[in-house]
Amino acid sequence: MGPKTLILLAALAASWVALLAAAAPADEPSLLSLRGDTEGVHDPVVIKEQDTYYVFCTGGRPGQGVIPIRTSKDLREWKLAGHVFPELPEWAQKEIPKARNAWAPDISYYNGKFHLYYSVSSFGSRNSAIGLATNRTLDPGSPDYRWVDDGLVLRSYEEKDDWNAIDPNLVVEDEQNIWLVWGSFWGGIMMRRLDPATGKLSATDTTMHRLSSRPREQPIGGSVEAPFIVRRGDYWYLFVSFDRCCRGVNSTYNVVVGRSRQITGPYLDRTGKPMAEGGGSLVIEAATPNWRGPGHQAVFRDGNIDYLFFHAYHGTTGRPHLQISTMVWEDGWPRVGRLP
Repeated sequence: MGPKTLILLAALAASWVALLAAAAPADEPSLLSLRGDTEGVHDPVVIKEQDTYYVFCTGGRPGQGVIPIRTSKDLREWKLAGHVFPELPEWAQKEIPKARNAWAPDISYYNGKFHLYYSVSSFGSRNSAIGLATNRTLDPGSPDYRWVDDGLVLRSYEEKDDWNAIDPNLVVEDEQNIWLVWGSFWGGIMMRRLDPATGKLSATDTTMHRLSSRPREQPIGGSVEAPFIVRRGDYWYLFVSFDRCCRGVNSTYNVVVGRSRQITGPYLDRTGKPMAEGGGSLVIEAATPNWRGPGHQAVFRDGNIDYLFFHAYHGTTGRPHLQISTMVWEDGWPRVGRLP
């Protein structure tokens, strides 16, 4: 074999390596290895201020604080860092007397403030409300740190509404266009425009958009909730949780997604099926008996990396734990790691 042949073979090998690299999928997504105070986290949402990540979640008990806060410097080591409220705000206790807690908070930043939307309800009821609290900073060491409760944003009634005012998610389209998306079971996932100045419902645009719903017949029973909307490229992506949470090792939660060129929909899954007609493409589900019911997700971009935050139930204890996976995008659709 002469020198020219060796050079030719080397060139061919280099070409094959380049072709394989071009054809190879994006970096494999994976679950982060978490430590610290991750047990008991249900319905997590996350935001970053300065060098600290803050996770808010469902939790707390009367007399022990409402809406726990956990912090981390590296997304791996988490510690409890207090609560938003010492107890449910007075308006919430009067409006929903059966409520014992605040559920499913959502955190965002716009107009110079952090906006925390939260749910007040009782299990299985449409007698529910969404409230709003704001803060100038999330750093409890700052003199500007103070949660101000801005009261009621949205209310649903058992007798007259076919939707449930829980699981809020704020979506900032731009400075002049912000939206609240919410919903759980019954009529499904709804959306309305907010007033950017107040964070409350718009008085000029009262249109209610239905983004996702599922058949009411059992075993599905209309089970869709926990909406979360993000934008990537030319599309808005609606992530929701299907099936049942809150049953420990018997939980069947799973996360699906659809996308739309318009923030108000229609959102379609990979097959083109509308989410308003039961569509949704799978993002994550339980893969082994070790973890059950992954769901109530939040998408978070940190630098150039996307993450999916969610909870899953321990396969033995049935307790919810915080879970975080990196997320990659392939052909315009998200992919995350597999639960071990």
